[in-house]
Amino acid sequence: QVQLVESGGGLVQAGGSLRLSCAASGRTFSRYAMGWFRQAPGKEREFVAAVSRSGVRTYYVDSVKGRFTISRDDAKNTVYLQMNSLKPEDTAVYYCAAKGGSDSVYYTETFRYDYWGQGTQVTVSS
Repeated sequence: QVQLVESGGGLVQAGGSLRLSCAASGRTFSRYAMGWFRQAPGKEREFVAAVSRSGVRTYYVDSVKGRFTISRDDAKNTVYLQMNSLKPEDTAVYYCAAKGGSDSVYYTETFRYDYWGQGTQVTVSS
């Protein structure tokens, strides 16, 4: 069992930056690939980024490539999402998730992930 708690969301102007954090409970954090998803009002939850168990491999949705960076610190049981050059279309509730089994970072479907946080709101004003 893994419990995930996100933090770091807020209101920011377009072009600004935020860093989201996701703290995981338990001693098995290193066994999970980790992902970030987001859900805007009236839209389905979509994949944003993933990082492998080792932290070496990462994968991003095209719309955030070059602007967002996912990373993990297993000593702190935490995964991060650094978001730069934010746009109004990045406004959403952001969720972190843990995926057991395959260490692939290319699985973008929500059903691939086993545990979810409660989400943190990110609002980008124009």
